[in-house]
Amino acid sequence: MSGGHEDLLCREMQQVMRLITMKLTQSQLLRITQDLGLNTLFVKGIDKPVTNCWHFSTDGNAVDYMFYDEDDFRAGMNRIYMVISGYEVVILAFSLMDTHIHFLLYGALVECGRFVHDYIKRTSMHISRRHGESHKLKDVSIHHQAVDTESYLKTVVCYIVKNAPAGGIPFTGDDYPWSSGALYFRKKGYWSSPRWLYDTEEACMTYRQRRKVLGTGRHVCARMIDGMVFPGEFVAYEVVEKLFRTHKAYLFFMCRSKETDVDSRGGTVSHLSIPIQEMRQYRNEICRELFGVTGIRHLNTAQRLRLAKTLRVRYNSSLKQVVRLSGLVYAEVKDYLT
Repeated sequence: MSGGHEDLLCREMQQVMRLITMKLTQSQLLRITQDLGLNTLFVKGIDKPVTNCWHFSTDGNAVDYMFYDEDDFRAGMNRIYMVISGYEVVILAFSLMDTHIHFLLYGALVECGRFVHDYIKRTSMHISRRHGESHKLKDVSIHHQAVDTESYLKTVVCYIVKNAPAGGIPFTGDDYPWSSGALYFRKKGYWSSPRWLYDTEEACMTYRQRRKVLGTGRHVCARMIDGMVFPGEFVAYEVVEKLFRTHKAYLFFMCRSKETDVDSRGGTVSHLSIPIQEMRQYRNEICRELFGVTGIRHLNTAQRLRLAKTLRVRYNSSLKQVVRLSGLVYAEVKDYLT
């Protein structure tokens, strides 16, 4: 390598060190730099290999709700911070949806899998305590796929950030509050930047206040706002910025990436033709039309079957979706609805 290239590579490595030393240990920094190709120069037309990087997701058709309201989402965000500390795993991107989750993780596959399973288990415990539904997530399928090239790594980042608007939720990817989308390529000091970029009264909460919000007795020094840990405390967003290198490249991949780029690899949540939030509204309208009630709580099994068949015919929804919306058990009724 020529002296000029060596100097450029040295400067790039120094920049990486400045960016992410605060988020990673020295050993993590060295491993992730090598495994994601951050220590090699970008060469147009060459797709560098990536190792130890994984996209985890859960089945979006498995449950009607994983997060019921904003309090559940806020608790879910804080739960990531509490759980990740026990694992040798680096989060590069994530999104919490009301029926499923996405995580882009760096680390050993077994360790990443343990983290995701632990997060799901604790989320299920939260649902049991707050909503009285025991073991709701016990049988939720957790999928994963290897992310093995630089271009695919960039594609998965964009897929996760765009998951909310793709699902019909009225947010842009960089504005959806329950994901890492708002972290990348932001600039402190401008009116368009999120509030967490600034020192706020809540960001200066006492240790006792933080422990109370997070429900822990351990020492917590994480920055918080609106009762929620700042996501930058547990997402290595500077690594993602270094991966894309520029705002322009990031926006290029955000525009270019498509759901089919990820779905075609398998192991992801299938996209519903109608978002489940909208389908719940249609379900309630049909309940009023057919049975004079606004929900499924007081419907018997025969009425729920009729509801499921009506939803299936009118909206061409997947069988699992209408079964969940109707409060039925898939294995028991699938033969009646096909």
